[in-house]
Amino acid sequence: MNISSRVSVAFALSCAAVLTACSPKPATPSTTPDGKRIIVIGHAAPLTGTQAHIGKDNENGVRLAIADLNAKGFKIGDAPVHFELDSQDDQADPRMATTVAQKFVDDGVQAVIGHLNSGTTMPASRVYNSAGIVEISPSATTPRYTQQGFKNAFRVMANDIQQGRVLGEFAVDDLGAKQIAIIDDRTAYGQGLADEFEKAAKAAGGKIIVREYTSDKASDFTAILTKIKGEKPDLLFFGGMDGQGAPMAKQMQALGLKTQLLGGDGIHTAEFMKLAAQAADGVVASLPGRPLETLANGPAFKQRFETQYGKIQLYAPYSYDAMMILAQAMQRAGSTEPAKVQQELAKTDYNGVTSRIRFDAKGDLAQGAITVYRAQDGQWQVLKTIESQ
Repeated sequence: MNISSRVSVAFALSCAAVLTACSPKPATPSTTPDGKRIIVIGHAAPLTGTQAHIGKDNENGVRLAIADLNAKGFKIGDAPVHFELDSQDDQADPRMATTVAQKFVDDGVQAVIGHLNSGTTMPASRVYNSAGIVEISPSATTPRYTQQGFKNAFRVMANDIQQGRVLGEFAVDDLGAKQIAIIDDRTAYGQGLADEFEKAAKAAGGKIIVREYTSDKASDFTAILTKIKGEKPDLLFFGGMDGQGAPMAKQMQALGLKTQLLGGDGIHTAEFMKLAAQAADGVVASLPGRPLETLANGPAFKQRFETQYGKIQLYAPYSYDAMMILAQAMQRAGSTEPAKVQQELAKTDYNGVTSRIRFDAKGDLAQGAITVYRAQDGQWQVLKTIESQ
């Protein structure tokens, strides 16, 4: 069996597993025993594989929001409701994401919080748009997501244009980089962020002396890093996730490549600290939004979340906010009808855990901040918060 055949069979089996696991179960009742209407919300993220820790982090953010809403006796119109979560594993795979999205459509979920990755959010968003289902991504940052013109698509964090611009300018103006190397993982997120970083770094006066590519499944970067070491850059920017960023940092240390490593939100995780160990020290990374500790609702959220689920990995606060603004839009609309809900979502003005959330005409977060951090002794320490335009 050739490689393409094996991949096709493996993917078919994966899709079958998703659909088979769910299709024979009894229909979900429409009300709870005490008469509350059940509203099912879909959530999609990688729940297995190298990004599972981030996917579960997203899921747990939504779960905490749902628990809070249900505990308050939430009503839509005059009717008490009970939210339930249908969380599915899209495996960080665009094809599986489409399968999961169609499952949500077929099962009649009221809205979707997801997907995690830009590369999965894009194909899934087309399925949701065709079905008229509202989608709020807590973490997909590709500008193309909201450039499609879908009125049902929203996101609660800054996009790659905003983040890439901040990182490019920070690399040159704050870190003093003049000779810059770039590696990206060829995903919609990693390559997209690297492209925006490159534009901004050049505009700020930096010179890109080498650009290399890897994959989001790679773990050995020795050859690429050896080539980059020979070019003697001041700074290496990585567009990708922590599963690749952490071994990259360790291999840089092993090769004696002492250039500054800079990345985006994909490496700003507790898991990066764990995997990179001492090699994490000095790494700089960004995260959309202001530090939780500086926000009115941030410290309380962090304490409650970490008591229940453990350390925040990355996007849990954004998932929490996404669920809260969705519920409030339903409440203002007095309905779960998608057309009415999306109209109310567009009017959102909400002081969330992560920031004040308002949307522009495309569904992007209006005026989102970006915070830059440095890793030191197992903690991400704030360097600077910048208001993105």
